[in-house]
Amino acid sequence: MAKQSSSSVAYNDIIKSIKARKFSPVYLLMGDESYYIDKITECIASSVLPEEERAFNQVTIYCTRDTDFRDIINTSRRYPMMSEYQVVIVKEAQNLQKIDELLTYVQNPLSSTVLVLSYKNGVLDRRKKLVPAIAKVGVVFESSKLKETSLPTFINSYLQERGVSIEHTAVMMLVENIGTDLNRMAGELDKLIITLSDGSKMITPEQIERNIGISREFNLWELKTAVVNKDVYKANLIINYFCSNAKNNPAVTTVAMLFNLFAQIMQAYYAPVRTAEGIASHLEMQPWAVRDIITAMHNYSAMKTMQIIAHLRETDVRLKGVDRGNLSESDVMKELIFYILH
Repeated sequence: MAKQSSSSVAYNDIIKSIKARKFSPVYLLMGDESYYIDKITECIASSVLPEEERAFNQVTIYCTRDTDFRDIINTSRRYPMMSEYQVVIVKEAQNLQKIDELLTYVQNPLSSTVLVLSYKNGVLDRRKKLVPAIAKVGVVFESSKLKETSLPTFINSYLQERGVSIEHTAVMMLVENIGTDLNRMAGELDKLIITLSDGSKMITPEQIERNIGISREFNLWELKTAVVNKDVYKANLIINYFCSNAKNNPAVTTVAMLFNLFAQIMQAYYAPVRTAEGIASHLEMQPWAVRDIITAMHNYSAMKTMQIIAHLRETDVRLKGVDRGNLSESDVMKELIFYILH
């Protein structure tokens, strides 16, 4: 059984197979998104062996540059003690020198060993022999960073599995303020689930405000909405709040959000077909996710969008102390919002 994908569908298939006790002799879990790599590893670690057998038959190897690939091969070639399987989990496999030498084991793996290679922050070259050899006998899973537009689906799916729902405004508050760090996002969602009142199965913006510290009125999503709609009053209220609470609302995070917004607007102007479906296809987004982009295109011309992007780059440099003069960080951010909206 071989799986090669960065999608959550492949992830779910792998988890389903593990829980059905259909194990592969080798799992290569690689990519820039550690969340899914960790989840598959944890599932194998807790599913293959009963707890009483793990002390003798489950080994975790943490790779450094000094780890010898032969130690991994020799450990994998051992037979389990009074058990059907042994599990060998190799963490931080990206540090392993001569990782291609594992090919000698992969070409003839023991059916009684479940070998897991956790390779983070990159991928192995698929043109070399090791990856195709693993795919032939086992599982190759590539975990790519999730796009921000896919975060609402992740949040809703994560909560649905736990029997919990969430309001759309609450979803967008989490997306804009936490971003694509899935481990942090999952941690915050777990916190929200724990703090639900008895009998409640719905996460609200008010709950997020109470338990995570994101204001339901003054947050990145609300600022984005105000900018998209050219709501001068609300945008200035929010930026003033951010400036007075700079520790919880870093200027660099605000600039990054605005840059991503106007970069998407600029891309939308290059869409061959400027319908919701055409823009969504061009930006590789769901049609519902481009509604703000379309609204913004009515409020910001292509020329103004280009000028704002240039100004955002200048603002990023000024926030780092270059050509800022006597202006404070708050002054720079207020000037930026004025420039965008006028």
